[in-house]
Amino acid sequence: MKTTKNYPKAFSHIGITVPDIQKAVEFYSEVMGWYTIMEPSLVKKEKDTAIGQMCIDVFGDDWETFEIAHLATSNGVGIELFSFPNGVKEAPEFNPFNTGLFHFCVQDPNIEELIEKIVSYGGKQRMPIREYYPEDKPFKMCYVEDPFGIVFEIYTHSYELTYSSGAYSK
Repeated sequence: MKTTKNYPKAFSHIGITVPDIQKAVEFYSEVMGWYTIMEPSLVKKEKDTAIGQMCIDVFGDDWETFEIAHLATSNGVGIELFSFPNGVKEAPEFNPFNTGLFHFCVQDPNIEELIEKIVSYGGKQRMPIREYYPEDKPFKMCYVEDPFGIVFEIYTHSYELTYSSGAYSK
């Protein structure tokens, strides 16, 4: 029997594997405005430090080095970028019907300007900008890709406002 009240956990960070860590840091800092809190660094496989052992625990033994960088959004969510020298460098196939991470979402009230900047840095706009409630609320959304083929979504308003009372009904 449940005896303690559950509470919503905070989102700490998301890890994204990219083919070129320098280009990814440039894109995410210049286009998204995310703060670089740790410049790209080389991690080597070793068991002498807690970080080295943790990476072996997570990635196994089939690696020697990788690059990592840490960024942060305006509300403190971390973006952990990884680049593995022996990894596949092509974008993953977009298949939202399969189990797994489908996308992440960012929020910007000037969706048109952000999409324009994403495209100018080599990303793609995957669909037209759509309005959730064209007659009632100015909420817009759009799916895009970064230059590496990673799909994400843009909202103009917060998640709570977008899906609050009566989100899909009148």
